[in-house]
Amino acid sequence: MTRNYDHAEAQEFWQYMWRNENVFTLESDVEDPTYVLGMFPYTSGTLHMGHIRNYAITDAYARYRRMSGDDVLHPMGWDAFGLPAENAAYERYTDPQSWTKACISRMRDELETMGFGYDWSREITTCEPSYYRWNQWLFRRFYEAGLVEYEAAMVNWCPDCETVLAEAQVETGDGHRRCWRCETPVSRRELDQWFFTITDYADELVDGLDDLEGWPDGVTEIQRNWIGRQEGAHVRFEVVTADGDATPVEVFTTRPETVYGATYVALSPGHDLVSKLSSDGDLATYVEDVYGRSAAEVGYSGRLTDARAIHPLTGEELPVYVAPYVLEDVGTGAVMGVPAHNERDHAFASEHDLPAVSVIDTDGAPSEGAFTGEGTLTRSGEFDGLESPVARERLLEEVDAIDEAVTYRLRDWLISRQRYWGTPIPIVHCDDCGHVLVPEEELPVELPPFVQTTGNPLAESEKFLETTCPDCGGPATRETDTMDTFVDSSWYFLRFLSPDLEDAPFDTERANAWLPIDVYVGGDEHATLHLLYLRFFTKALADLGLLEHREPVERLVNQGTVLHGGEKMSKSTGNVVSPHEYGSETTRLFLLSAAHPEQDFEWTTNRVGSTYDFQQTLFSMVVDAVEGPTGRSDRAPQDAYVEREIDRTIAAVTVEYERFRFHRALSEIRRLARLLRRYAGYETPHEAVHRRGLRTLTALIAPMAPHLGEECWNKLRGDGLVVTAPWPESDSQIDYPRLERRLVERTVDDVRDITSVVDIENPTTIDVVVAPEWKYRAHRIALECADGDGDGRVPMAEVVEAILDDALVAQHDDAERHAAELAGRRAELDPTLERERELEILTQASWLLEDEFGASVIVRRGTDDEDLTARARPGKPAIHIA
Repeated sequence: MTRNYDHAEAQEFWQYMWRNENVFTLESDVEDPTYVLGMFPYTSGTLHMGHIRNYAITDAYARYRRMSGDDVLHPMGWDAFGLPAENAAYERYTDPQSWTKACISRMRDELETMGFGYDWSREITTCEPSYYRWNQWLFRRFYEAGLVEYEAAMVNWCPDCETVLAEAQVETGDGHRRCWRCETPVSRRELDQWFFTITDYADELVDGLDDLEGWPDGVTEIQRNWIGRQEGAHVRFEVVTADGDATPVEVFTTRPETVYGATYVALSPGHDLVSKLSSDGDLATYVEDVYGRSAAEVGYSGRLTDARAIHPLTGEELPVYVAPYVLEDVGTGAVMGVPAHNERDHAFASEHDLPAVSVIDTDGAPSEGAFTGEGTLTRSGEFDGLESPVARERLLEEVDAIDEAVTYRLRDWLISRQRYWGTPIPIVHCDDCGHVLVPEEELPVELPPFVQTTGNPLAESEKFLETTCPDCGGPATRETDTMDTFVDSSWYFLRFLSPDLEDAPFDTERANAWLPIDVYVGGDEHATLHLLYLRFFTKALADLGLLEHREPVERLVNQGTVLHGGEKMSKSTGNVVSPHEYGSETTRLFLLSAAHPEQDFEWTTNRVGSTYDFQQTLFSMVVDAVEGPTGRSDRAPQDAYVEREIDRTIAAVTVEYERFRFHRALSEIRRLARLLRRYAGYETPHEAVHRRGLRTLTALIAPMAPHLGEECWNKLRGDGLVVTAPWPESDSQIDYPRLERRLVERTVDDVRDITSVVDIENPTTIDVVVAPEWKYRAHRIALECADGDGDGRVPMAEVVEAILDDALVAQHDDAERHAAELAGRRAELDPTLERERELEILTQASWLLEDEFGASVIVRRGTDDEDLTARARPGKPAIHIA
């Protein structure tokens, strides 16, 4: 039997066995499976390390839960629509469908080669009519429920992709507004667009974040900020243009009590009124120049317009500016400038030499800059003398131009895309009937053959474009916009439950029973796009009576980035490592062992090599056990210690799997492997203990290295396949695994220190003496005297008194000194084991000292009449080396 693990041969054989046994296929009649899902991949052509890390996490957890006895739903599908596929097809003189299908075939082969355990019977592909017909069906339901709007809007336009971008698809990190796909600078234009009214759910979306206990705080905070709910007031100003037209403009403020301090009104460059205004320069050119540029670039620049705003309380005419520091997506896109009481307004006023009028008594506070605190109103007419909170309430009650308001940064979801490779929006435009829904029985509205064009291919297809109105039968044209591909991924998790259902998008009864997703894994870059839309869809479907659940995901796990040379692996930087370069098993195991799933980590060749070596070591240990002589059957102290370590490892690894800390689980597995190697080399091991240890190692590592697990399990004659074997269980109750391990490690370290400091090369005897019982009693009393936080604030004298009140402690000559010592460090005392348990653990572990130092080891109770006993403490035995 070879001692080398051939991963290529193993993966081919065991993948065949898994398919043959239908290991990962979930029957539809199970009651409530554990639903483990990784964010499905965009069909870009090949898998990258980010994919592999994501799916290694979900696969390891799904396998662990299956071994723990759960029915597990672990599906895979393809996010197959989108502009990159269309662009790739255009560059290669092919069509998006052919390109996408080729990508899917290649990526599926790569996933299967990696050994991921998916239920492929549930595979879905979003570009198939059998899937996107339900996008259209759901659009109809949303439309009928009033969740769809069609309106003219200023939109983000990518001239390279020739399509509209949602605000969340515009990247601003480099100081410019760029397309998230092609990085082309984004411009603005007005178009008629389709929207999902996600703002109808703004309150529920933000309030529901408090209940997402299984989500990372970073993601919920990102969503909270993106929704951007603010409570305050709307103040209406009449803005009069140069030609005398008056337009009411609402500004939002969180401090309406400062209204008398307003000295100007500022509009964001994207405000609807800006196009109707002019200035002493070319306002349109200025707006185009500053729109979307970073705050650092535009600072507090602004352009004075020829309009005037009428103050609603004083009637005073205020100047009106266009200023990019006013954000279009915050509040109403307009502010009343109160330089004396708002820092940003103060900075703008300073830049443009505008007055600052203080209307809140600073009560001695410095007058330079803006005073943002509360106080007593002044220069505020009939409201003078009122405290800020009182004035705020009075203004809201008594002034018609001021209304209580809640605003949101969140805007409705723009789903229109002027491209081909997406779900056609099921609308026809009729001159007589307006916008008309395509009847349900005519769904899906399928994409026509692809046409190479720089614009929208749907608009170039007369066969697709020209139709009849479903209402009046007259001539009509189809909508040529397709849906944002985030629509596809907003409900795909439901389609996995019943992928072949022909009369509905998903089985409602099954969804109510199987949801929410137990564990969802993906990057936090999706917090304001996919994850927000996912939650919106779930709530909307619940209101449509299609679901009982209002939140889709119970536990969210974010995976960090794989770096190489300090940069994210990407084709553009040329630092990509193929997932198959080191073999599927090594790659998976290294990705899981390198760091916590949420952390970025550096791909290093030497660490990958260490992972490969460990697989070979584990495999050779199994081969040696199988080929070697039969172990003994009589019991020795070291056998009990190893059994205890096996149980401790099972307990620790189980906890780490539940916490998704696979790196720590593997550390525990490596530790047990090292111990078993020492155990096998110390003397002939106990047959049952040794075999149990190896089977435990095999089962514990199998979710992370499944082919290796199967290979070792088979050689150890485990029952069936390890993928369906029961998760290991402890044979004994492990109450204090940390204390027991620390006791042994500290004792071994102390022996090493003594031999090193005293320079003892060949010790003959190591005498290990545990402390007398009265010291354990004193230690426990000192611990009990610490307060609930354990910070040791109980007076030292009280601690000493409590210790000496114990009769067993008090009878010893050294009791008072020992009590004072314990009281002095009462804040740093740790719990310890009982004396007899320490004695038992150290006796069982004495073989480790014998093995390392070649000395005879004696573990015993100390007697009160010897100096060695006086040095012993609970958790830290005294040691004498001859």
